[in-house]
Amino acid sequence: MSTEAPTDDDAAVSQLNYGSKVLAVEPGGNEPIPAEARHGTPRGLFWTWTAPNLEFATIFVGVLSVGVFGLSFWQAVVAIVVGNGLAAAAHYLLSADGPLHGVPQMVLGRLAFGYRGNILPATFMAVMCGVGWFATNSASGAFALSTLFGFTPLVGLIIIVIVQTAFAFFGHNLVQRFERIAAPILAVIFLIAAVIIFSKSHLGAPPSSGGGFSMSGFWLTVGAAFGYTAGWTPYAADYTRYLPTTVSRVQTGVYASLGLFVSCTVLMFVGAASVTIGAASSDNPTAAFTANLPTLVADLTLLAIAVGAVAANAINVYSGAMAFVTMGFKLPMNTQRALVTVLFGVVGFLVAWWALADAAASYEAFLLLVAYWIGPWLGVVFADRLLRKEKPSLNLLYDTRYVNWGGFAAFVIALVGSVLLFCNQEKFVGYVVRLVPELGDIGAFVGFAIAFVGYVILARTSVEASQRSHR
Repeated sequence: MSTEAPTDDDAAVSQLNYGSKVLAVEPGGNEPIPAEARHGTPRGLFWTWTAPNLEFATIFVGVLSVGVFGLSFWQAVVAIVVGNGLAAAAHYLLSADGPLHGVPQMVLGRLAFGYRGNILPATFMAVMCGVGWFATNSASGAFALSTLFGFTPLVGLIIIVIVQTAFAFFGHNLVQRFERIAAPILAVIFLIAAVIIFSKSHLGAPPSSGGGFSMSGFWLTVGAAFGYTAGWTPYAADYTRYLPTTVSRVQTGVYASLGLFVSCTVLMFVGAASVTIGAASSDNPTAAFTANLPTLVADLTLLAIAVGAVAANAINVYSGAMAFVTMGFKLPMNTQRALVTVLFGVVGFLVAWWALADAAASYEAFLLLVAYWIGPWLGVVFADRLLRKEKPSLNLLYDTRYVNWGGFAAFVIALVGSVLLFCNQEKFVGYVVRLVPELGDIGAFVGFAIAFVGYVILARTSVEASQRSHR
């Protein structure tokens, strides 16, 4: 059994040769990044986390808040800020840890879950984020290309999947470079579209539900916004682990979280405002949104939606592959991440193809499903941070004998309990929500609280023992 961080000489040499090269396939998998191979500055993280959210999936959260959850625009604004603010705060803390350890986020998760126990959250991330988000964003990009060029959504889907999988196949440096180039361009196009949408909207219109304030709709919107934005948190350290250890932790966290919060919040506002203009003119979500824009701006926005989907999914499939590798599958060291990326591209395409038939309903349910596991996962991870007084040894992260079943138990108890009691889905409504429907869907937040408290109670001894044995 392994008890030390990977020290494969070939892998280390490959990382050093990779350095800051852009058009080169990133070698290896989830091993630590050597100090000599570190590069970059925290400032670039603002664009890294802005670009993937400048897409229609972000806008559609705002559309749901007014058009489906029954809030007025201003009620939706408050709910969106609450959900995104909580998610951005979590992203700040996790991003700041990347340069310190130089390993992916899911490898850091082994501290709280143990080597084997961490397979469960890594599986959730690989499937729901690497495949689920990949499929969701691919569908929105496919609809955009279909509306713009007149071919079927399936043709658009094929184009989107091939391009974004290619970016992720090359790896970290190309993904980062693409995000930084795409972000300013996408920002300008979406800003122009936003100005036009707001000029036509009726921000003071009453809630679409016909009543006053809907507590249920408010918490559904908070949960949806949190589910979308916090869906990036299990990726956080993946994009800061290449930074030198000497960079500021505060700047690293601020730039990453600010890019995430600003991009998500602004576009969700735009989506909410678009619903107040009038009834949708098409069953195609992207066509309905761009119908409110002049032809030239609409065409540019559709192209931006497609590029934004690629920007989002280059990150999704890259980090999903990282999570898959962290589960312990044995693949060739220098190509394992790249090979898994191709696999995820194929699986994500098949799921997106299936979801094209009813993308809107699939997306609404998926947003809340993501939040259900993210909440308990964050609760366990942050409780571990609270209990752990010393910087963990890298050897602990790769010690196959290291167990922390308290983290695993707290996660499972919180996940199952919060879903059974507070879930609010079309196919299943939690037992508490049946009695108090005004709660909307607070499953993610209840799951966080249960997991946090549960970990402090169940895992304190394991944390103390691991610190003593790996000093």
